[in-house]
Amino acid sequence: MITLASDFGTPYPAAMKGVMLRRTDARLVDVAHDFPRQDVRAAAFWLREVLPQFPPAVHLVVVDPGVGTDRAALAVRAGDHALVGPDNGVLVPAARELADGAGLDAFEVDDEGAASSTFHGRDVFAPAAARVHEAGVDAVSDLDGVAPTDEFVDLRFPDPVVDDDEATGEILAVDDFGNAVTNVPGGFVDGADEAAVNGERAPVAPSYAHVEAGQRLVTVGSHGNVELAVNRGRGDEAFGVAPGDAVRLET
Repeated sequence: MITLASDFGTPYPAAMKGVMLRRTDARLVDVAHDFPRQDVRAAAFWLREVLPQFPPAVHLVVVDPGVGTDRAALAVRAGDHALVGPDNGVLVPAARELADGAGLDAFEVDDEGAASSTFHGRDVFAPAAARVHEAGVDAVSDLDGVAPTDEFVDLRFPDPVVDDDEATGEILAVDDFGNAVTNVPGGFVDGADEAAVNGERAPVAPSYAHVEAGQRLVTVGSHGNVELAVNRGRGDEAFGVAPGDAVRLET
């Protein structure tokens, strides 16, 4: 199996699939192609949440604002999985999750001679993902044009500062429903009936429909972090937050 994830929209993912289907009969599964454009951190967050749900696979990831520059192309072995994409940090959080405490083996992929300087998804990463799939994850190091490396962009999400009844964190991502995901662990609101978000109080509820339609709430998302939401509305707009914004929570 090879999964595909990008910020490409259409029709570019089809070209990547065509390249791979000429080289492998692997099952191709789309994760998403509508990640926020050129937002490496948002893609890295969602991939960390989604990719561990898959059985062993090769994961092709292309969110690549540095395409055509001297940024490296990577293949990363993480347990029974491998990830292929640009060396800008987008692969690393998911790879660490897939490795489940084991180390990561990173390999630089030769991207010299690519047919285009603007579409390495088609010309570099798709062929590399097909080659890794056909060789097998354990044989990545044996492929031509692949060299081990200890130097790669190590994207890590910021840690919150959590005291007994106050936490200072950051909005990591906003999903398509407008739910604003913080980096504050869900345990912070355990047992609380309400919480102040940047000084404005809102009920703490176990799910969206536990409050009236249009009402703001603080909840814990499936990712395990505190989430700012509105039942049948957009939490980012109601709380006035966006990815990267600081957020202060008090219980």
